[in-house]
Amino acid sequence: MGTILPFHWHLEEIIAVVAVWLLHRTIVQNDRQRQLCSWGLLALLLVIVWPLGDIAATVSLTFASVQRLVIMLLVAPLLLQSIPVEIFSRLTRPRPVDFIASKIAHPGLALFLVTALGTITLSVPLVDWGARSVLGRDVVLLMTLVSGFLLWMPSLGVIPGARRLSPAGRAGFIFVSSLVVTSLSFVWIFSVHSLYPGLHHQQELLNMTPVFDQQLAGFVAKLGCYLPMWVVAFRIFFHAEDEGIPVEESPLQWADVERKMLRIDRQRERAIRRHQPD
Repeated sequence: MGTILPFHWHLEEIIAVVAVWLLHRTIVQNDRQRQLCSWGLLALLLVIVWPLGDIAATVSLTFASVQRLVIMLLVAPLLLQSIPVEIFSRLTRPRPVDFIASKIAHPGLALFLVTALGTITLSVPLVDWGARSVLGRDVVLLMTLVSGFLLWMPSLGVIPGARRLSPAGRAGFIFVSSLVVTSLSFVWIFSVHSLYPGLHHQQELLNMTPVFDQQLAGFVAKLGCYLPMWVVAFRIFFHAEDEGIPVEESPLQWADVERKMLRIDRQRERAIRRHQPD
């Protein structure tokens, strides 16, 4: 294994993760949010460094699927929940940012973007690029993390002024997302040829053929996505009443009210400018 999969330090990724952790602790004072960030970054670090990260990038599609599941279903929601709503409010306050953020947090567009990004990151050219280039590998990882953010934004409701889903809507969105974002795994399960020439040494390292590795990756992606997301969806739906929230009601936060008032003021200013004589 030492010759086939040489050890790498991955200093760039380690430095980036530590820098984000230090920045978060400098800005955020809430202990729970600090813990969420620490756990999220620790999980991210474990799946991007040697050996799992290298096996996922250059050897096995199954390991790559596990890596993607951890990033999208664990790291992304933990990091989103670790950011205070006040920071989201400041970051999205500029008009262009507010417009874009509110659109990508819409369930329909978010699901489309997640599906598109997921398909791109698993395309043959991008996987092969990540297998032979550190830059390509980091680009794939970053796109996967962005996909995770887009996946959880509608259900977590972190964007002020964006459409708020009821508990029933959140549960339904998560359930549908689990079905859509793993659609490419059907191709892996039923394929009889290896689709990713950039991945190699499956037989030597894992004692499996490239085709079997590919088929196993399809099942791992399906089950690894279905089980946790369905558990989350059912928990949201059946525990909403326990938290005093009707399942069909869309709760608002004060940040949403402030953002709606800001948008009304901006519309009023545009209307005044429109009717002013030249």
